[in-house]
Amino acid sequence: MSARLTKGTWVLIADGEKALILENQTDHENPYLTVLSKEEQENPPDHAQSANRRGRFNDGPSVHRSAVEDTDWHQLAKDRFADDLADMLYKKAHKGAFKDIVLVASPGVLGELRSKMHQEVEHKVVAEVPKTLTNHNLDDIEKILKDELDAA
Repeated sequence: MSARLTKGTWVLIADGEKALILENQTDHENPYLTVLSKEEQENPPDHAQSANRRGRFNDGPSVHRSAVEDTDWHQLAKDRFADDLADMLYKKAHKGAFKDIVLVASPGVLGELRSKMHQEVEHKVVAEVPKTLTNHNLDDIEKILKDELDAA
């Protein structure tokens, strides 16, 4: 049995920097999503966030030196954003704000969300769609989401 968008189902559309929380106002056959909230974080490219050159260390008694990989601050901020989203969903679920939720996110963000998601939220997830739809308009999101859920 495929997942269905019922009235009141929440839809989280997320990537590593932006998230939309939508609510379905109608049924599965003619979904009508409205925006409940929009979350966004400022996350400049890694080179703009890094302060120093990569570090180096000696390879032992020889004169060779190897470079040390620097922290990818941009990716770290994306991971933290997914952590923040998982925490926010837990707080909303705990208050009973939603009964069902569909997660739509890029595969990396979806994996990060899954690993950080509280069990209370996990039980409310009716479907996951591994797509990046944050820059689509609502009409396109409704159509793509319905097609994806019908195909599942």
